[in-house]
Amino acid sequence: MALSDMKCRNARPASKLVKLSDGGGLQLWVQPTGSRLWRLAYRCDGKQKLLALGGYPLISLAEARQARDDAKRLLMAGIDPGKERSLRKADSAKDSFRSIGDEYVEKLKKEGRADRTISKVKWLLHFAYPTIGDMCIRDIDPATILTALRRVEVRGRYESARRLRSTIGTVFRYAIATARAGGDPTIALRGALISPTVTPRAAITDPKALGGLLRAVDAFDGQPTTRAALKLMAMLFPRPGELRAAEWGEFDFESSVWIIPQSRMKMRRPHRIPLPRQAVSALTSLREISGGGSLLFPGVRSGSRPISDNTLNAALRRMGYGKDEATAHGFRATASTLLNECGKWHPDAIERQLAHIENNDVRRAYARAEHWEERVRMMQWWADYLDELKRKDSCVISIAVRGKPPVHASSRRILLAHSDGKQGEPAPPKKSKR
Repeated sequence: MALSDMKCRNARPASKLVKLSDGGGLQLWVQPTGSRLWRLAYRCDGKQKLLALGGYPLISLAEARQARDDAKRLLMAGIDPGKERSLRKADSAKDSFRSIGDEYVEKLKKEGRADRTISKVKWLLHFAYPTIGDMCIRDIDPATILTALRRVEVRGRYESARRLRSTIGTVFRYAIATARAGGDPTIALRGALISPTVTPRAAITDPKALGGLLRAVDAFDGQPTTRAALKLMAMLFPRPGELRAAEWGEFDFESSVWIIPQSRMKMRRPHRIPLPRQAVSALTSLREISGGGSLLFPGVRSGSRPISDNTLNAALRRMGYGKDEATAHGFRATASTLLNECGKWHPDAIERQLAHIENNDVRRAYARAEHWEERVRMMQWWADYLDELKRKDSCVISIAVRGKPPVHASSRRILLAHSDGKQGEPAPPKKSKR
């Protein structure tokens, strides 16, 4: 006798398993625990088999009958519905968002992306996996992705939610390129998230205040290696991660150049930094106290690992500079601002020294000049300028060019001392005719 929805709903458990038949092999199994499960009994290749169709009431009577009919059609075509389901599950697991995401991470590793970049991608994807990780990527819609994003956003991590949307979109585009997805549903979510308030890294750009910071660095009573790192950050203004992981093998003291390999560069290109005399002197002193290993700045706990990301910022806090006043990364903004304001150096030379690349694709393809000779002069001028700032207690040194506010007398002497004949420098005094 065929089942009805009321009969299924009113089925009560007994001390043993109760099987209620609906016909065509479809049965509702009522377990002693009270759970009610749909099962389909069928015969294939001369063997009696059983197919699980889900639980009641999650799977209704009508849905169970539809699943039975679908299985019967497969049997008529000579296909075992149990094996067909196993194959579909295997394909679904292979095409799940988690598996494609992991595959995308492996692709990044093979492309030689920085370990830090790969770690960030993996960290972001783990926010998405609890919600969409086990779903077939073709079944994921914008609403489901938004659910995953909201779980991050509700914690006030607006920037992380925004980056997660971008990373999920990257995985979808990879799936499209490998013929496992038809579109990128994250496009429909543009504007759906709260935009984070962008706060630039704090940096000191006032010459007098910079002089005070440099004197505070000289008086820092913490680890000598940390003090040396802060001095080199001010003089060479690399990215903090590039400096803290620096190795002695990257330095050519005969040519006074530091060559950072592409594996440690953000833009995945090797970068050369001219070393002024003051930097060579600081590095020579540092080598005597760095422990004799390969790293310039080995950690306190292990000589095989560099100092942590927060070491330099923590030192600035200890010196009394809040996070809204100065940061290790802010030394780059300091140098960029003051070097551009002085008018002595070509903007492209400053950008190359900062290891920035041209945003315009066409210009980047043709503008490949490194401005090396100018950068060598610029870095020595910058180190000399920092030395002069440290010596001045109350007198601000102007680096304005001709045609702008007057240059202080002592500043004029600095510019003259490092003059290389470029336009914008104070002209040498004329000799009197006798």
